[in-house]
Amino acid sequence: MNLILLGPPGAGKGTQAKMICQKFNLCHLSTGDILRNEVSNGTDLGVLAKDVIDKGQLVSDDIIIKIIKSFLNENNNKFSGFLFDGFPRSLDQANKLNDLMKSINIVIHKVILLNVDQSVLLERIIQRKEVEGRKDDNKNVLESRLDVYLTQTQPLVDYYNDLNLLKKVDGTNEINQVNQDINTILEAA
Repeated sequence: MNLILLGPPGAGKGTQAKMICQKFNLCHLSTGDILRNEVSNGTDLGVLAKDVIDKGQLVSDDIIIKIIKSFLNENNNKFSGFLFDGFPRSLDQANKLNDLMKSINIVIHKVILLNVDQSVLLERIIQRKEVEGRKDDNKNVLESRLDVYLTQTQPLVDYYNDLNLLKKVDGTNEINQVNQDINTILEAA
């Protein structure tokens, strides 16, 4: 089973991704985590990505596709599937991902959208900054990331809905309830 997890920053994608991956033996592919690791390790990719990430903008599609292709090739036989967390974020990325998936004979089975109100997101981001100490978690970066989400990522909802892949989940519920709602969708497939 191969999944895409969509939702605005602070929706709980990372938390839910870990729970889903553990239950269904999926490989968690979080472009955000991969990029943060590259930045913290000071790699060439990390240096290129740092300024973009700090401004709440998106790293180039070409860099992300290279990361994903390498990651998929390295992990293809180790898990029962993949969960894409934080990618794709635009229609162009969705098309590039489709092309990549076709080239390596992998199919997306479901797209889960975590719906969360903007006021709840800000609260969560502030709390996450205190708990995890993420430098990219602050009000200005969140506002920028939400603008990017609304203009570039939101059209993916219609795109995946038109492909009959999209399933919506209320992301404002308690963590375990959100996870149960997701599991119910995935187990019904």
